Amino acid sequence: MTDDAVHNDFESGLKPLWLRAQAGDEAAYRDALARIATRLRGYLRRRLQSLPDDVEDLVQETLLALHLQRGTYDPTIPVSAWVLAIARHKLVDLWRRRGRRDDLHDALDDVDEAALIAAPDEGEARRDLDRLLQQLPAAQRRAILLTKVEGLSVDEASQRTGASASAIKVQVHRGLKRLAQLVKTQRP
Repeated sequence: MTDDAVHNDFESGLKPLWLRAQAGDEAAYRDALARIATRLRGYLRRRLQSLPDDVEDLVQETLLALHLQRGTYDPTIPVSAWVLAIARHKLVDLWRRRGRRDDLHDALDDVDEAALIAAPDEGEARRDLDRLLQQLPAAQRRAILLTKVEGLSVDEASQRTGASASAIKVQVHRGLKRLAQLVKTQRP
């Protein structure tokens, strides 16, 4: 099976699920996110071979962004193109935080500019994110804010909070996992 056939098969299975999810079908939403997460893991593993520990965090960040930006989805474009545009932005953010500008150019050569969509209203997304973050324990919330929102490295967040670097990593991982659960249960 060619890459185009695999992509078309993925899209043809995902789009109806996503449209039902957009209409409020929670089971379709869970199934769509599970399919997207599986595809994202492969996509991100190929691009983060030198940073394998960051793959799952970036998958969770992307899923959270999809949830927060779900109102921006335009049904006239493929769901997979919309998802990959968001994933690419998260990947670029990660590389910027890590100073990986050399890899940035190689991975984005295949960006289809026509498939990119306008950025959502930042205020609404920030309000949704703040509401979700308030439901986390303080340590998880602070670790996520420092590393994922402010863009500090784990070491910088460790210095700022006094917690060990491994504790920061654990708090971020657990917090992102909890946020993903909250997003699934709070879907309108």
